[in-house]
Amino acid sequence: YGEEINFWHYVEECAEKTARAYGYGELRTHIFEMTELFTRSVGKETDIVQKEMYTFNDKGNRSLTLRPEGTAPTIRAFLENSMITNGLPQRFFYIGPMFRYERPQSGRLRQFHQFGVELIGSAEPAADVEMILLATDFLRRLRITKYTVQINSIGCQKCRAVYRERIKDYYRPILSSLCNDCKRRYETNVLRLLDCKKDSDLAREAPKMIDFLCDDCRAHYESLKKLLKALNVSFTENGRLVRGLDYYTRTVFEVHHDNLGAQSAVIAGGRYDALIEELGGKSIPALGFASGVERLVMAMKEEGIRVEQTEPRHVYVAVLGEEQFSVALEIAERLRSKNVNVVVETNGRSLKAQLRHANRLNVRLCLIVGENEVKSGVVILKDMVKGEQIDVDIKYAVEYILDYLKEDDVLN
Repeated sequence: YGEEINFWHYVEECAEKTARAYGYGELRTHIFEMTELFTRSVGKETDIVQKEMYTFNDKGNRSLTLRPEGTAPTIRAFLENSMITNGLPQRFFYIGPMFRYERPQSGRLRQFHQFGVELIGSAEPAADVEMILLATDFLRRLRITKYTVQINSIGCQKCRAVYRERIKDYYRPILSSLCNDCKRRYETNVLRLLDCKKDSDLAREAPKMIDFLCDDCRAHYESLKKLLKALNVSFTENGRLVRGLDYYTRTVFEVHHDNLGAQSAVIAGGRYDALIEELGGKSIPALGFASGVERLVMAMKEEGIRVEQTEPRHVYVAVLGEEQFSVALEIAERLRSKNVNVVVETNGRSLKAQLRHANRLNVRLCLIVGENEVKSGVVILKDMVKGEQIDVDIKYAVEYILDYLKEDDVLN
């Protein structure tokens, strides 16, 4: 609400404009999904499934979950609605609330909001580049500049199996010194040890996935880097970047803001080439990213970025006397039909109190409709910025206000 909502409107507007500029169409999925969707896609041993999902049984004893992320629901919708018949690749974007049971802190909430994009049906490195370009273009539109793009490849199922064993070999002699979460992950999801905040010093010395890529995965990763360099996209390689969801393959990337501390990731995504087949479809490659609206707003504020009021109130109609309401409302309705935002006084307050309220609402013009003025066939128009006022013939009040707002570039 208030000034805060202006940031949200701005982020959502920039998100949609950026996505549509790249040919992505909007998709809206359910808030509730069958729990199995996330246990099969995100992974039974991930923190999201183990600790963070809001799951319950409905009256039909079906296990439902508030969606914790947007990719799996997008793929579910793609499969259920046979969207493959529309040809490939297909591009979707979404904006909406997600839910995870986490310890609330700055930049990490139990209900949070994401802008996400998904590209279904391309295995080429060019698609990975498009995803990163879309992410950085989105930040450019938001005027966010203090960020770093980090990339990595976590390989395919074949080369990642070898890497998992090497990681286990590395951690085995020091297993007793790991935090409790890492001891559990060692058995269930060993790659997540690489992005543990508590044992980060140990992770820095761990073997890197890049050294274990198969020939196909290495060629894909090298092509990605070559294209990014050709397009002058600045990036750094982060060998510890693995992402927390099991469905990722090959390219993973994150965009970190310089001033947000521990919760600095504002965009994160990558490839999930095996997910569609895992959920019952054909083997179709895909990739995407998600961006947290709350963190983006924090980043904008950290950089001192200001946004204009997204729904400005152009005119306040001050009414003096109950019998003047019909005149005031008739003028207001005519103005609204011309896309002018109008607030009409409804509390019967004194003129002084109404002008004070108009100031609080930050309106540009105040139209004063009083008994004497109406009898004389005029209304008073007051410019709340310049402090000037003028009598205007009631018959031409709407046209005069429209011309006034257009001359001052208040109304397009």
